[in-house]
Amino acid sequence: MTNIVLVGESYGEEEERTRIPFSGSAGYELTKMLGEAGIHRADTYITNVFNLRPKGNKIETLCGTKSQAIPGYPALGKGLYIRAEFARELERLSNELIEVNPNLVVALGNTALWALTGRTTISKFRGTTTLSTHCATGFKCLPTYHPAAILRQWDLRPISVIDLVKAKRESAFPEIRRPFREVWIEPTLEDIYEFHKRYIEGCRILSVDIETAGRGITCIGFAPSPRRAIVIPFFDPKKLGKNYWPTHELERSVWNYIANTCSNPQLPKLFQNGLYDITFLYRGYGIRVANAREDTMLLHYSLQPESLKGLGFLGSVYTEEGSWKEMRARGKKTIKRDD
Repeated sequence: MTNIVLVGESYGEEEERTRIPFSGSAGYELTKMLGEAGIHRADTYITNVFNLRPKGNKIETLCGTKSQAIPGYPALGKGLYIRAEFARELERLSNELIEVNPNLVVALGNTALWALTGRTTISKFRGTTTLSTHCATGFKCLPTYHPAAILRQWDLRPISVIDLVKAKRESAFPEIRRPFREVWIEPTLEDIYEFHKRYIEGCRILSVDIETAGRGITCIGFAPSPRRAIVIPFFDPKKLGKNYWPTHELERSVWNYIANTCSNPQLPKLFQNGLYDITFLYRGYGIRVANAREDTMLLHYSLQPESLKGLGFLGSVYTEEGSWKEMRARGKKTIKRDD
């Protein structure tokens, strides 16, 4: 049984001659990266979205206008729609996936991501598992960079190897597994005190994260363990005045709680880019953070100083979470302050 299918974009010069996907220089690099990730190329099934060579090796030559597009498929790029005459290639890919029936499909590059999920911009979705929604729906997919892109931009290589290491883990089972999380939202003051008593008191380390807009904090989160957290909001667009707390007295009590928790020297704290949060809390609210012991961004930097350091990237590398920033609704919000 083949647990992993690798899907590339199209044939290059060597692939066109041999009719074997990834038989050229990009294929050689793919074999090396698979080996570093503990995957034997012979144990995988390798194919392309398009088993043909586009003119000039440019996928744009397969594109046309929206009226020429394959029904049900979005644009591959701005104003670039794969022409309906190439729908047979997607049907062939779908049949291959159904026949092989792998636990995991690795989408190598933007075109494979588009064919399987209808999404584009590989940098946003690489490293996290999702389901195929367009070509052979229901397969677990993990996108990463195409080896040809790595040959052009070498700093992408360690990221792709990390993704392939995750692919090996994910290939052991066909379903998407997300970790359990218990998150308390929209709490009352009593909820905050109860959460603190149950979970924060005596915890080994407390993760702290603030969200800001302009000069104000919109919410602050406390997580005493990887599976449990509370989010304390201050901004609520649904309420009159946009303030979550109905009275100044209640909000003052909440800020007193936050100040006492953050300044408690007996409670170790963990941040992501903590210098920003700690400085914002002190300059904006006069809250001094004590015993800030760990910072995930700095810890990651010590391991991989050449790679990205944002929380979304760290989540894709070290967790089984989805691409959470792409799950939320987008829109501009203006927060007015009465000071």
